[in-house]
Amino acid sequence: MPRVPDIIPISDLRQGAAGLIQKVRDSREPIVVTQRGRAAAVLLSIDEFERRENDLEILRLLVRGEKEIAAGIGHDLDDVLEEADEILKGPNG
Repeated sequence: MPRVPDIIPISDLRQGAAGLIQKVRDSREPIVVTQRGRAAAVLLSIDEFERRENDLEILRLLVRGEKEIAAGIGHDLDDVLEEADEILKGPNG
């Protein structure tokens, strides 16, 4: 079960941005920023953001693959594995 993220008002972000950035780097957990009592933004470390973007891309490719299989479209296994390896390496790999 996912952990409930920390929630802070935007005034806390203004007063302690450096500390909050360090907190998201260390914890790898997002912080929800509120404005007028409503969620307005999410603060996330760049490493965690990139990891999540890579995960989403893998999921998009899996969905595309499922649709292609249903449509009878096939791909060579070696090509698929090569593409998956490139994605898993990430942008810094």
